[in-house]
Order: sequence, then structure tokens, then C-alpha cells
Amino acid sequence: MRFLHPDMYVKSLKNIDIDKLKKMGIKALIFDLDNTLVPWGSDQVAEETFRWFKEIHEKGFKTCIVSNNSQERVEKLCRLLDIPGIHKASKPRRRAFLKALRMLEVKAGETAMVGDQVFTDVLGAKRLGFYTILVVPMSRREFIGTRFFNRQLEKLVLRRIKHQLIQ
Repeated sequence: MRFLHPDMYVKSLKNIDIDKLKKMGIKALIFDLDNTLVPWGSDQVAEETFRWFKEIHEKGFKTCIVSNNSQERVEKLCRLLDIPGIHKASKPRRRAFLKALRMLEVKAGETAMVGDQVFTDVLGAKRLGFYTILVVPMSRREFIGTRFFNRQLEKLVLRRIKHQLIQ
């Protein structure tokens, strides 16, 4: 179960305590795409997200996207945010996470994964020793397999950590 429990559980990106991460020695943030940075299927990045990325970059954090999405979609959103990305990541497998570490030139213990799914983002990152941040999904819309499989199992995990949600 320890691989399924995030280190931080927040309502949205803006609730992530960036200064706390910096004090912990975190140097890089890896992000999921759908329902973490943008609503599922959207190609529009909110102005608030652009401002948040500007702030974390000013504080010295390296960033990238690791997504199970297609190359075209990931590259489009990476261009908008001006950050690198990895598509078709096959999370929770380790390969894409390891590639991101090399790309960002950081160690696992210096990295936090930010995502909206326990069984892809948290599990994959925990297996490598990343700090994990689970965000509440931005939208109820999502891939049908996620909704009917992952989210049902997630309910069991989230029941145990619901009290830890940072508004």
C-alpha cells in the first residue's frame, strides 16, 4: 500500500507548497498532462497555470511532462508551456520516468511527480523513490478505461487518505 499513498494530496496545482518542496531538496517536477495540467482532452492551458509555471521556474525548478498521451498532443502542450515532454510513457512503467530524470539531469530523490491518478502517476513514481503529489482531477471527463477501472480502485485508496487533502 505504501506505493499507492501520495506524499502530498492537493486540490489543485496552486495548493502545492513550492517552498516546502525546495526546502526538502526537490529540484524537478514531472507532470502528468490530462486532468493535472489541463482538463481531459483539452489543448487550452489556463492563464493561472502559465503564471504558476513561471513562478516555479523563477524559483529554479526544472519541469517536464510525462504522459501516456500521443506524441502530437504532448508536444503541442509542451510547446505552449515551453517545457520538454515524454509521450506514450506507459505509466506506471519505469522507462519514461528514468528518461525524464536523465533529461532533467536530476536524481530520483530530487524529483516530485505531480499527477491525478494513483495507479499510474503515484505508483510509477513511488517505485523509483520520487516524492509524489496527487491532485484532484480537473474534470470528471476522462478516458473510459480510467473512469471504469482505475477510478473505482482509487476510491479504496482515497478513502484512507481523504483527510490529508490540502485545500
